[in-house]
Amino acid sequence: MPAPPDPSDPAAAEPPPAAAAADEEEDDRVFLVPLRWWKEAQEGSAIDAPALPYAAAPAGPTSYGMRVLSMFLSDQTYTLHRADELLEQTTASARSYALLPADLFAKARDWYIDSAKSAGKNMSPAGDSVNIYPIMLRVSATRGTYTLTVKIGKKDNSTENFKRANKILTADSETVHIWDFSGRTTYIVMTELNRSPHDSKSADQEMPLQIHIYDLSEPTVNGSDGKRDELALTLGGSSFSNGGTMNMDLDSSSGSSKQVGSGLTGLDNLGNTCFMNSAVQCLAHTSKLVDYFLGDFHKEINPHNPLGMKGELACAFGDLLRKLWAIDRSPVAPRQFKARLGRFAPQFSGFNQHDSQELLAFLLDGLHEDLNRVKCKPYSESKDSDGKSDEEGQYKSTLVCPICKKVSVTFDPFMYLSLPLPTTTMRTMTITVFSTDGTSGPSSYTISVPKSGDTRTLINMLSNACSLRDDERLLVAEVYNNSLIRYLDEPSEVISLIRDGDRLVAYRLPKDNEDAPIVVFRNQRMESPLANFGRKSWKTFGTPLVSSLPDTVTGSTICNLFLKVMTPFRVSRDDVADADKTIGESSLVDETADSNMSSDASEPTTINNNSVEDETGTEDVMQFFLTNERFPDQRMKIEMDLSITVKDPHMRLHVAVCWEDNGLDQYDLSSLDSLPEVYKAVLFSRRPQDTCSLYACLEAFIKEEPLGPEDMWYCPGCKEHQQASKKLDLWRLPEILIIHLKRFSYSRYTKNKLETFVDFPIHDLDLSKYIGHRCQDVPHNYRLYAISNHYGSLGGGHYTAYVYHEGKKGWYDFDDRHVGPITEDSIKTSAAYVLFYRRKQEDSLDTGTDIDSDIPT
Repeated sequence: MPAPPDPSDPAAAEPPPAAAAADEEEDDRVFLVPLRWWKEAQEGSAIDAPALPYAAAPAGPTSYGMRVLSMFLSDQTYTLHRADELLEQTTASARSYALLPADLFAKARDWYIDSAKSAGKNMSPAGDSVNIYPIMLRVSATRGTYTLTVKIGKKDNSTENFKRANKILTADSETVHIWDFSGRTTYIVMTELNRSPHDSKSADQEMPLQIHIYDLSEPTVNGSDGKRDELALTLGGSSFSNGGTMNMDLDSSSGSSKQVGSGLTGLDNLGNTCFMNSAVQCLAHTSKLVDYFLGDFHKEINPHNPLGMKGELACAFGDLLRKLWAIDRSPVAPRQFKARLGRFAPQFSGFNQHDSQELLAFLLDGLHEDLNRVKCKPYSESKDSDGKSDEEGQYKSTLVCPICKKVSVTFDPFMYLSLPLPTTTMRTMTITVFSTDGTSGPSSYTISVPKSGDTRTLINMLSNACSLRDDERLLVAEVYNNSLIRYLDEPSEVISLIRDGDRLVAYRLPKDNEDAPIVVFRNQRMESPLANFGRKSWKTFGTPLVSSLPDTVTGSTICNLFLKVMTPFRVSRDDVADADKTIGESSLVDETADSNMSSDASEPTTINNNSVEDETGTEDVMQFFLTNERFPDQRMKIEMDLSITVKDPHMRLHVAVCWEDNGLDQYDLSSLDSLPEVYKAVLFSRRPQDTCSLYACLEAFIKEEPLGPEDMWYCPGCKEHQQASKKLDLWRLPEILIIHLKRFSYSRYTKNKLETFVDFPIHDLDLSKYIGHRCQDVPHNYRLYAISNHYGSLGGGHYTAYVYHEGKKGWYDFDDRHVGPITEDSIKTSAAYVLFYRRKQEDSLDTGTDIDSDIPT
């Protein structure tokens, strides 16, 4: 075996040709083949190629059975360690593989073909053909070592290919070895080594790597389900299937070719590029756009437009469309297009997930500027229509000043319509209310509030639910880890920041002086030494309790206030006696203690045979400490005669109550440990899915509403910024109508995706009643022809496209490189994100319905 390259050699750190120039038209694929197969070809054809050996090991469960079960359920992670001891071995085990660049793979394949022909055979060593399965990996290197981490994601690969890859890398009785002849591992290691250690992103630096597994063990099928796909195209001895496998016939002499209809070509996922693939497939089936780019569009390129990209984006997009509509229907790797895209829009460079609608907006605007027929456009100021109609505008915007009633009307074009989703407007929330005067225990209330509401609305609804008195107010806070971590004291704060899993409490406080300070009590008990490595420490438990403070505060004041709020949790004598019998205690409650205990539980005058005013007796069961809200471990013991001044700017005094075990026996504090969540979903059940129609989204779009405080309008009449009312109206509609459903919402603190099911028309979207400019010659009816779908959560998930194929007269699912038919009944899902409609008058596709009456015969 040839000696491995020296990783310290700068030449070894150079990326393979395809990595150095991603937009070059050369084959940068890498293949994983059995090492024995490669060694035979290497020796037979005298190929000299260095390699680095690695040993693969799963990073998950150690049990082989558990690993096999795990690999079918979740993403898998493996580690590759350098195994230089293999360099001395001359034989290859059955679990050894070689990672080959495309040129070495082609040489080995050609050697097998030539050998078979020399022997009078017209077949490969494994039979007539073998299967090649593309697998997307995410590889990272550990700095300072030659250890690689390889992740195989279920979202990045088809189910069958995901299983195949894990079967190869999951070892049972024999270690899996991988010999890298491609130089990819060295490139990844050196890239990590050369990166600055101060780079904050270095810890998460994963590089996508697609490998093609050359499988000699399975019979050839076209498609992951084992059925021959009618879309397979044999070209020069190789047939590529959109079902997820590449069936390669090693006898290239036949040269058979079967032509099929164009436009059903998939796009390879280059690493989180499903968003781009989805958008491109929708545009690639916009007939007039396709006709334009398949024609001589180059003569219309405007290289002098300062807003354009000198025609480079248009040329890259046109070249991609030609490949998608070529007779050769093998999946296309859109590297050149992505390189141009990332060059002019850096936000789309790299391999992060992005938004298909944002890509569409940039791409359409870029194509418009690259192909702008106006060579020298004079500057024109956008002016108020001042009562005049504008025939060219596509939507009408009306602003009305609330002070002087000035009306401003403007007409503007639009590239797409972004429609809000009128989801369910109410939200169910559960909050636990505590008294602060000792009159009642905690009670939980479930209320319904507007999703778009604020803290003021929440408190008003809760006040009604708990029958708050006129002389009371509510202090609402969030509880986490037995502490109040956030106070909802800002009336205008939106409640969308409150998550379903949060826990909220409200304290009933006197209303007479809202600026009066409060005291927050946190209960603590001595933690068992066994639970804290042999050391004793105080552990906080239960929900904090709150009380208002008088003008003068001493240690005795703090003690009395705490005992007062603890009244509802006191255990009566009967309860104590019953508990004693239950645990089998033979001793009776001391009669003297009984005689000293108050018969009225609402008056906590004694505790552990001592009066409240008896400082020594109180200290037998509890001690009070002043604490720092930010640093709870900083504390100072409170003496009963100590005068206390509240210095906290928020007027809150924090007190830790440290209990002895004999004091806790007299109280039942279980309710303090079981606060309900704001919303608790039933196990294995989901909230009823929100549904709405596309027409309801349109109604929400044109509904008049006031501008927010951050979007004030400068009124030319008042000469001041005003919170005007705004109304949008559709004035004219284009031939191709793109509708963006606003599923993603962003705020300062949260990101959210709406899973609302939108019921959209397929054959007849009638917008007649929404159009302000009535033109008798232009119909306002549209037919759907493409959908960009988003599955999963915000910031991740997966994009696909549903497209109606005019030639095939049916719908197809474009999932990266995989393309297959889908029924029309299946295209309506809650994943629909961007809808593409074509005006019916000029729409020639037939979906099995009657021909439109407005089309002349």
